[in-house]
Amino acid sequence: MVGHWVRSPFGAFGDVMIERENGERLLLAPARQIADFVAATYAFEEVRVAPVRVQATAKGWVVTAPSLDLRLGIGARGALGWLLSAVPGPLAARPGWSALVDLPARLMPGVRTRGRSGVGRREWYGVRDLRPIVTARAVLEGAELGPLAPVEPPVRFGFGSVPRNPAVVRVTTTVGLDGGRSVWAPAFRGPPCER
Repeated sequence: MVGHWVRSPFGAFGDVMIERENGERLLLAPARQIADFVAATYAFEEVRVAPVRVQATAKGWVVTAPSLDLRLGIGARGALGWLLSAVPGPLAARPGWSALVDLPARLMPGVRTRGRSGVGRREWYGVRDLRPIVTARAVLEGAELGPLAPVEPPVRFGFGSVPRNPAVVRVTTTVGLDGGRSVWAPAFRGPPCER
């Protein structure tokens, strides 16, 4: 899963969550404070701090890190994408909206819009767009990962997974921290880099 965070408490950044075939989960994050925050929210066996660069356009993404080269081609927005793109940002950030759309989201295996992540953290997602990924080429640690394929089984970083069909999803993510504070960031989350 690739994160292209437009705004966050840490500024703009990219990160990558990888679940290997053997179930080991790896986080690539560009700075220690980002790695610490993400690792306290989601589960990983390994965390690497290294530059992560995400170049996103309307037609595709290029993601690079010292051990990763990923290129994605993005298709046209479908009916669900158009419907989600009409959701106003302030509404998407509200916990009530997330609760409302959680039930229909569960029709997609593993997908959730709210739940508990990390120790004492609540999290909710306000989905605002969905576009299919139509082509992908990924090289991780020098090995080609093969053709684009459905996400099966669902990934296990936190309380929920991603859509089975690889997609770029525009999300407003809110994390409720210990002590009642919340942080949020509009983001684009892409597909798992490896399943």
